[in-house]
Amino acid sequence: MAKITINETLCKGCGLCVSACPKQILALSKEKMNSKGYHPATIIDMEKCIGCTSCAIMCPDVVITVER
Repeated sequence: MAKITINETLCKGCGLCVSACPKQILALSKEKMNSKGYHPATIIDMEKCIGCTSCAIMCPDVVITVER
């Protein structure tokens, strides 16, 4: 099973990782806001992650780590 880690402090909430995920397990948080005023990406269902790394590849700020 893969594990995704998102550095929410540095995330700009651009949503590129959300659109890149083939399993649609990422979303922009509606409740959280980081210190820069952005809604960071969050993981909805880690169990469905296949470890494809599409989210990490699409992230322009390199704030996503995928471990297999």
